[in-house]
Amino acid sequence: MKIIIFVFCCALVFAQPKPIPPVGGAAPLSPKMSCKQLRTLTGYDFTVATATLVPATAQNAEYCRISGNVAPEIRFEVSLPTSWSRRLLMTGNGGYAGDDIENPQRAQMRGRAASAGFVHAASNTGHDAATEPGAIFARDKQKLYDYAFRSLHVTAETAKRVAEAYYGEKPAKSYYQGCSTGGRQGLILAQRFPDDFDGIIAGAPVLDFTGTIQRFTCTAQALAEAPIPYPKLALLSDRIYAVCDEKDGLKDGLIDDPRKCNFSASRDLPKCATADAPDCFTAGQITALETIYGDVLVNGKVVARGWPVGAEVAGPNGRSGWDPWIAHDGGPSISFGFAESFWRYMAFPEKNATREVTKFNFEKEEPRLAEIRSILDATDPDLSAFQKHGGKLLMYYGWADQALNAQMGIDYYEAAMKANGPGAKDFFRFFLMPGVFHCGSGVGPDQVDWLQVLLNWTERNQAPERLVATKRVENKTVRTRPLCAYPLHAKYKGTGSIDEEANFVCGE
Repeated sequence: MKIIIFVFCCALVFAQPKPIPPVGGAAPLSPKMSCKQLRTLTGYDFTVATATLVPATAQNAEYCRISGNVAPEIRFEVSLPTSWSRRLLMTGNGGYAGDDIENPQRAQMRGRAASAGFVHAASNTGHDAATEPGAIFARDKQKLYDYAFRSLHVTAETAKRVAEAYYGEKPAKSYYQGCSTGGRQGLILAQRFPDDFDGIIAGAPVLDFTGTIQRFTCTAQALAEAPIPYPKLALLSDRIYAVCDEKDGLKDGLIDDPRKCNFSASRDLPKCATADAPDCFTAGQITALETIYGDVLVNGKVVARGWPVGAEVAGPNGRSGWDPWIAHDGGPSISFGFAESFWRYMAFPEKNATREVTKFNFEKEEPRLAEIRSILDATDPDLSAFQKHGGKLLMYYGWADQALNAQMGIDYYEAAMKANGPGAKDFFRFFLMPGVFHCGSGVGPDQVDWLQVLLNWTERNQAPERLVATKRVENKTVRTRPLCAYPLHAKYKGTGSIDEEANFVCGE
């Protein structure tokens, strides 16, 4: 079987390259030893392979970068600025991870983190995607555990020990930020290791990983029966937005809340009278769309939610958001690749047998998924230990996310509110972003300085109620909108530009 490598995205937009005042207004800390001396920390717990002082540049401040290993194959890096704000920031991974920590994106992250005064930490989660692409690594149970949760905890612990050795003090505040798989990692940290971080940003978390794969599989089966040619996605999008755009009382090219849209493929799409044609949908294609927009049921139980409408629209690149995640001309979709690898290597590794995605039997295999759910999914709503620790949790999704279902986040948030009692909103806030694709982009305002929001909440007790998201095109701001803490949403006041956030209020 050919393994297709895709990533969910671990986007980190570090919007503050300048130094942030240290915790509590104290003076920045300087190293108490040389960068090279950090090699002496090698022991039974972890190995420090390299320790290199990276000189300052026009873009980044000076920092010491170490790289090393936690057995068996967790490669980690910790970058320590010469002027430290007493904060640690760990960032997450994307897709099936196995990241090369030498890649340019990682280099940019650690440089910008150092410039803001953060110690920065990251890992490959315990395997190398170059030699074990997709979920192949999961044939080794320890590597599965490392990917699912262990690498997160040991990397955080290692980074804190390295920081204490270098500066003579432990971090005063520790933060985590990630999106997609990185978002799932953030929730795993809050659920399994509640004392590791003071603040967590979980962007578009694939929290129900197993259910998401079931959704991907159901979609793949529907489209195998009746493929939808890429050119028809524009027609599909036009019909959806014609039905849904003004449901919030404002025609602005955004679907504020897809749950309020009563779009029906069988009712609202033009039907082909006989043969397939570019300006209509066949009966089979309409059935496929109804399947995608409908819940996935196994033995009468909902195991995955129906896909919200909105991502069909063309994004900044001129291509539908569904391409290549859901429907892709010229090859398998990203979601198909994820599902194929999951079933073969994660869910049923004991036989390592190929289970054809388009022929997968949900009812037969469902009872065998309990183990992988317990290892991989981040669906435990009990966050009481994280609350007791004093942690703060920010979670967000784009309503037009083409990779992960925002309804999954709503279900989890509501379960957490119920499980953790009236005080849950004091430590857990959730935001939905209309028109925004997976971890950013799309047609809606998608840029928010989430890390600064978390710092303000954690260190200044400024609970996030109303945030401002920005949409920029060619480095120019073209629209701003408020993001309101769920369940509230932005409502137009009735006057003023619809492209200015000041003309909106948060309401029900």
